[in-house]
Amino acid sequence: MPKRRGSMGVRYPCAQSISLLLLILVGQAVIGKAEDPDTAEGSGSGGEQLSYSKLSGIIIPGLASTQLRAWSVLDCPYSPLDFNPLDLVWLDTTRLLSAVNCWLKCMVLDPYNQTDNQDCKSRPDSGLSAITELDPGYITGPLSSVWKEWLRWCIEFGIEANAILAVPYDWRLSASMLEERDLYFHKLKLTFETALKLRGGPSIVFAHSLGNNVFRYFLEWLKLEIAPKHYIQWLDEHIHAYFAVGAPLLGSTETVKAALSGVTFGLPVSEGTARLMFNSFGSSLWLMPFSKYCKADNIYWKDFYEGRRGHYHTHHCDEMEFKSKYSGWPTNVINIELPSVHGVEAYPSISTVAEDMASSNECGKPVQLSFNAREVSDGTFFKAIEDYDPHSKRLLYQLQNFYQGDPVLNPLTPWDRPPLKNIFCIYGTNLKTEVGYYFAPSGKPYPDNWIITDVIYEYEGALFSRSGNSFNGEPGAMSGDGTVPYHSLAWCKTWLGSKVNITRTPQSEHDGSDVQIETNVEHHQGKDLLPNMTRAPRSKYITYYEDSESIPGRRTAVWEVDKAYHRNIVRSPVLMRELWLQMWHDIHPDAKSKFVTKAKRGPLRDVDCYWDYAKARCAWPEYCEYRYVFGDVHLGQSCRLKISSADLSAIYL
Repeated sequence: MPKRRGSMGVRYPCAQSISLLLLILVGQAVIGKAEDPDTAEGSGSGGEQLSYSKLSGIIIPGLASTQLRAWSVLDCPYSPLDFNPLDLVWLDTTRLLSAVNCWLKCMVLDPYNQTDNQDCKSRPDSGLSAITELDPGYITGPLSSVWKEWLRWCIEFGIEANAILAVPYDWRLSASMLEERDLYFHKLKLTFETALKLRGGPSIVFAHSLGNNVFRYFLEWLKLEIAPKHYIQWLDEHIHAYFAVGAPLLGSTETVKAALSGVTFGLPVSEGTARLMFNSFGSSLWLMPFSKYCKADNIYWKDFYEGRRGHYHTHHCDEMEFKSKYSGWPTNVINIELPSVHGVEAYPSISTVAEDMASSNECGKPVQLSFNAREVSDGTFFKAIEDYDPHSKRLLYQLQNFYQGDPVLNPLTPWDRPPLKNIFCIYGTNLKTEVGYYFAPSGKPYPDNWIITDVIYEYEGALFSRSGNSFNGEPGAMSGDGTVPYHSLAWCKTWLGSKVNITRTPQSEHDGSDVQIETNVEHHQGKDLLPNMTRAPRSKYITYYEDSESIPGRRTAVWEVDKAYHRNIVRSPVLMRELWLQMWHDIHPDAKSKFVTKAKRGPLRDVDCYWDYAKARCAWPEYCEYRYVFGDVHLGQSCRLKISSADLSAIYL
């Protein structure tokens, strides 16, 4: 297929089309006035008429997706690059390469009280610039781009500068410490209230990865700040829709690897250094995998912090937890191979380990300990490895004090559908994703005292190991997004009702010939929901699960995007296109359905038009035409939209 042109230029045929494009604000934005809430044009707001000019978009970034800047002076010996106030720390690759020890001082925290290093402190940057590019530069910029493409789409469609708000946070801290040190959730509440006063309407929440966990905690924290009878009213007034993108709703197994061996995030540092840094963060356990069958008691303290220490949320697991082998996950999350005879030293030498393993039994095999998701989240795993890794006491302390002892919420428990008007859960599927690990002592001191001996992956409904060795497991129907397993991403399907409409369409522009629809599919609570649909070879699809019997005034949808990688999904043109179309549908007064039609997808912008060399014309001739503009360097660049946005909008009603 011919390549599409790279220009981002957009032609707006007339003032009317500009006005219509402006209507496509930030997501699920506006509701047409509806007489029947069940058939309200889009959002079930009880017939409320809103204007696109009144809405705001609030972005909550994910883990390691906010810039951190120095808030002290640090003299780095043997390096010409010192740290001064407001210098970039996360992420400054120049300083990382030239003075890694100084850089670490500005990154690590005390694992027990979450205070900064005595020589250097860092704080999160503010504003949209803090989340667009982590390391701006000609070479590093594109590599570290996070929300930049998202903002470019907003600007391209005419969104006002004050309509998009970023709420960066120190992603190194646990939820309670975010509030205790930075008053983050107080500030977030004020952000929603300020946006309402500034724009006159509710906000759209876009959260990615860990940002969804932050938003969940905010909703629980809000119950302490607002009288119960006003809680739902506040949510309805301030939050119109919630887009949960790549949400690790039941955690991620990669967090286990980061805690025991280190994950470098592609940085030029050793895994041991990455582990040392990661384990100092209070957020290191926030994404740990946990069981969907275990919940914690909900005790709210009158004073948010007084009396926090000493109380732990009690786990209550139903009978399915003990009937299932792996807490509902595809396999055991962690498998530890330990010598059955432990020496005197905490970190025995390799020869000692080999001798212990050989003398432990006739076969000379080590003892294997396996831990499921529940045993990771309740601390059983960290207690079991204390003798071989005394530093696990730090993680156990963080688990007990920042999670089990959190006065608002134990985040390592499954959450129900938030009481919001409109929820769209969006994630990638069918990529090779890590779901389990085998570790063994390395004989080296901390932080290199564990080595990964094997990795278990899920991929398109199958499980396999890196080594090819056999293992026990129960594969799911699909695989995750390359970082978060499918089991965790798809938990939001439990938020759907008993009747669901399922639609599968190609991701690329299409004429509707490959669209498959199933209506009123039975959905049993707690069970996965899978369509009986075909797949064409080498084609990427989007599968939409849309609640067909929503509570009046409430809508729920789940979008599964084939081959969308976790860290890149917020930059996906396909995702942004679907968001704009759903918004376009919601604001139109003639829309009759709850969700935008999936029957057809054509070009929306000039950049979507391209040259069809086989037919010697612009592809999609009903939408695109050849129109040369000075500066075009190839045929595809001269293909531009020929119809107005008003005509385009009528197609998707």
